[in-house]
Amino acid sequence: MKTIIEPFRIKMVEPIRMTSELERTEILQRAGMNVFLIPAQEVLIDLLTDSGTSAMSSEQWAGIMRGDESYAGATSWYRFEKVMHEITGMPYILPTHQGRASERILFELIGGPGKVIPNNNHFDTTRANIEYSGAEAVDLVIDEAADPNNLHPFKGNLDLRKLENLITHYGPKAIPLCMITITNNRGGGQPVSLENIRKVHQVTKDYGIPLYLDACRFAENAAFIQQRESGYADRSIREIVKEIFSLAEGATISAKKDGLVNIGGVLLLRNESLAAKANNLLILSEGFVTYGGLAGRDLEAMAQGFQETLEKDYLLYRLRSIAYLGNHLTQIGIPIVQPTGGHAIYIDAKSFCAHIPPYQFPGQALVCALYRYAGIRAVEIGTLMFGQANETPESIPKERMELVRLAIPRRVYTQSHIDYVIEALGEIFAKRETLSGLKIVSAPSILRHFTARLQEITPTNPPRN
Repeated sequence: MKTIIEPFRIKMVEPIRMTSELERTEILQRAGMNVFLIPAQEVLIDLLTDSGTSAMSSEQWAGIMRGDESYAGATSWYRFEKVMHEITGMPYILPTHQGRASERILFELIGGPGKVIPNNNHFDTTRANIEYSGAEAVDLVIDEAADPNNLHPFKGNLDLRKLENLITHYGPKAIPLCMITITNNRGGGQPVSLENIRKVHQVTKDYGIPLYLDACRFAENAAFIQQRESGYADRSIREIVKEIFSLAEGATISAKKDGLVNIGGVLLLRNESLAAKANNLLILSEGFVTYGGLAGRDLEAMAQGFQETLEKDYLLYRLRSIAYLGNHLTQIGIPIVQPTGGHAIYIDAKSFCAHIPPYQFPGQALVCALYRYAGIRAVEIGTLMFGQANETPESIPKERMELVRLAIPRRVYTQSHIDYVIEALGEIFAKRETLSGLKIVSAPSILRHFTARLQEITPTNPPRN
């Protein structure tokens, strides 16, 4: 049959508080036109992120009841360690409270002034942790990724020519590691091919540079490899995942994505000396090495979640449900990043709001309209998230995409919720020229999109030069 159903039954429900457009307009104004600052109870459908927003399974909840809360050497730790060894083959498993904690530990050890960290695309916290250490984060994604309409099946790939040029320019000693983000979140949730990972591994190996993965969505990436890459249709997801990790010297993982949990992260390492240093930092800031800032029940939920995320039926449902949203938006003329990614749909806000220039944050304008009109919370991935305070309208990179990400929490919303999202976007699209640009009123110097406050640009509230 063509219809793909959810491979689960709903056992518990959480009520949604319905709000009016007038209420939401007032809420948005109080939040400074920043949906991060809106209380969750005022949101009808929350597509802000897929991180930590998954619904856990009955087996995960059962694991929570089994959680061993011993400070050191808990039974739950040994179960989690065993599962991660089996999945990734990595010898050193360090639990953390979430992915950015893994990033902080890693880049505190190998970052620093004068260092350069290449990636296909660094996402926000990865870039921030690298830059906070004093190192430089450089994006080397293939050129096809900058074109939302390009149907390249692996638009997350790292450009080998750009990587060779970077190594030649800075020298291998300035590059403590090379990263690949799977899937490429900033670039539209696009996957990376195994062929590309293998070739990047060979280039970095030739120069003595270790390859690391930002592997938050490794299972979804493996499913795309199985579906799209020649020679992998008959390989199991577990086999593909094992091969991916075999090419890396380490990885950072937020278990809040493909781990199907609400909190948790992992730092994976092969180097014994580096692992020993990382363990010392883990103890300093996260907790003892067998719990890493987590309760035993969290380790149990992670161990179960990382196994469930590799199930064929779950991944088929996951990718098909994302494609359902993307296909229906395309049918009504809404421009999105093609082909559809694994965890979200990315609307091309530069085309959707063609009358709003990048320095007036067209993506954020659409995010605000979506909340005001329908109570749906999404997130901007463009000049607000990745721009710099000293940017001028003329200095904004032309290749920077202005996107709105609709990140779908795993196992949370039904098809009727998604149909509501489609209908709302269709009605906003019909009156898109009425949307106003925005200007920043206040913002921090790092990760400004989380707490910035903005104002709509109107005839009585013009932008400053």
